[in-house]
Amino acid sequence: MTTSLVYTGSRTTKHRNARGKGITLFALDQDNRWQERQSLKILDNPSFLTFDRERQFIYTVHGDLREISAYKIDRTDGTLTHINTVTLPEGQNPVYIVPDKFNQRLVIATLQGGTVFVVEREQDGSLGKLVSQFRFAGKTDDSISHAHQCIWDHKENYLFVPQQGRQIGYAGITVLKYDHDNGSFTQADYFRSREYSEPRHIAIHPNNQFCYLVNEKDNTVTFFNFDDKSGKLTAKQIIPVMPETYTGEGQSSAILMDKTGQWVIESTRIYDALTVFKVDNDSGFITYSYSLRIPGKTPRFMTFDRQGEKLYVACEDSDEIIVYHFDHQHGILSQAETISDIGSPTSIIFSEL
Repeated sequence: MTTSLVYTGSRTTKHRNARGKGITLFALDQDNRWQERQSLKILDNPSFLTFDRERQFIYTVHGDLREISAYKIDRTDGTLTHINTVTLPEGQNPVYIVPDKFNQRLVIATLQGGTVFVVEREQDGSLGKLVSQFRFAGKTDDSISHAHQCIWDHKENYLFVPQQGRQIGYAGITVLKYDHDNGSFTQADYFRSREYSEPRHIAIHPNNQFCYLVNEKDNTVTFFNFDDKSGKLTAKQIIPVMPETYTGEGQSSAILMDKTGQWVIESTRIYDALTVFKVDNDSGFITYSYSLRIPGKTPRFMTFDRQGEKLYVACEDSDEIIVYHFDHQHGILSQAETISDIGSPTSIIFSEL
């Protein structure tokens, strides 16, 4: 019988006003209820989690620090055993981590470090030596632009890295060409965003040609055409995420495509809502459909389940994960359940035994 597992990452420090316990493993029972199986904290703020390509190991960044950690998954019960932790040189506040296509290395974006690092992944799952790094320059020789994500195109030859200026750097997105042989990056393209827009995350259409960048501070989405042969981006559209009748504050956070490529979903903090856009299949342009105010606070992270049918929204400041059914035909979100008492959740990944 298959057992469904959920791993959540969290913030844990007083500095972040957090209540998280670390990485928490839940097993889903026959009634789909979450049963806590393990809670593990090696270092503070295991805030973003990823599997290796074979889903035998989990890797996490430690937000606000300079460390990343590796864990082995027990194939009998899903529990984690810490393997090792490495420190990134000048890699303050790692925020995102992904394996490369051949499961040889891990790529990490650091926010205050303003750098993407490539780290060797050993056969036993441990983190090895630093292979390469790519720094995003700021407005002065000693400043940087803040890398907020690193995510592959669907062919996994190019890496998208949104950057925020935060006064000392530049708002924009860089496309990096990856050399699979030696683990190094070269810049393929760069788009300079509007000043103070602060790009945060990007979602890639299944056709690998349409890309949607969410901008945290001006609460917009930028649509690009992407040439996956040259790595070039062409900006085509910018559209607000909040309705014109809302006049308060907001901070855009996450952005996703549904599995059909018909819908873009965005989350906004402070406003505490999910916004759905319809994608034109021919042009890639998006049209605002609706915003759904959610009962939780601070939807920092969201993800679909492995089947792409349910949307899981991690509400950092209300200590809960809200689950929605998603109607792919009409783009309708309907609340399914709320998983309460999850301290300061910031990441969710799924597996099975």
